[in-house]
Amino acid sequence: MIMEKQRLEIIEYGIRLLRTGLTNGTSGNLSMYDPETGYMAITPSGIGYEETRPEDIVIVTLDGERVDGERKPSSELDLHASLYRMKPHARAVVHAHSMACTTLACLREPIRPIHFLLPCFGMSEVPVAPYVTFGTRELADSVAKTIGDGDACLMANHGVICCGAGMAGAFGLLETCEWCAELQWRCMCAGRPAVLSDEEVQKAVARFAGYGQ
Repeated sequence: MIMEKQRLEIIEYGIRLLRTGLTNGTSGNLSMYDPETGYMAITPSGIGYEETRPEDIVIVTLDGERVDGERKPSSELDLHASLYRMKPHARAVVHAHSMACTTLACLREPIRPIHFLLPCFGMSEVPVAPYVTFGTRELADSVAKTIGDGDACLMANHGVICCGAGMAGAFGLLETCEWCAELQWRCMCAGRPAVLSDEEVQKAVARFAGYGQ
């Protein structure tokens, strides 16, 4: 089976996406990319994460040409492909309609550095791409023009998308974005969030360089 390892990983993290409450129903989508073949494995359209089987995962080129699989691929195929094209390190993409990120996206409010955790992921903020109808190439272009050097982007009145060097990294970034978005929303409800200065952001980034074992 082509990209069997990636198919199984997509299913694993799709179920995790659902069970952690980061999405519901069949909303959101996940993919992985193999630069050696140029193939992308992506979740099928409209099939529940817990019902998805390896053979349901669709294998396509970045241009959308079907390589393997009988299912219809996610409507956001172009969105995923655009990130692989512009982020050479990206091997996985996760898109979700998680509550806190989507709340800020509907406010058209970026996730700002009100906590040092966000800068530690190499982003001073998570920007908001202008609203475009879901499932269109125009949406993919909107995100590509907005995301900048970071690996996460909110989509106005839609949700959030994250990429990473592996599925664990992309999923972990999504969890971090959701936590930071909820914290920001709570602060906005209580008053005016205090945003870290550029100097403090850089100090946090430098400090994080020596974090862990």
